Amino acid sequence: MAITKNAKRAIGVSERKRVSNDKRRRTMKEAVKTVRKNVSTKATTLKEDLSTAFKALDKAAKRGTIKKGNADRKKSRLAKAIAKVSAK
Repeated sequence: MAITKNAKRAIGVSERKRVSNDKRRRTMKEAVKTVRKNVSTKATTLKEDLSTAFKALDKAAKRGTIKKGNADRKKSRLAKAIAKVSAK
């Protein structure tokens, strides 16, 4: 348990960051999941879903929730999956 005033303050900051990161991570995962599901069903809204997923991934990387390379890799794989479906 925190004893000093600064330690107590740090716990509050940590909790706020955790909540923010969880929300951003959940948004990102839902967007990626939507794209993956729509790729398998060959939905017509792939471009909009991809744009939403890219935005969520970029924002998560920008804020430090995930690393930039991780976001880039996920974006690349999503784009590759959509290209594969679009080519057919």
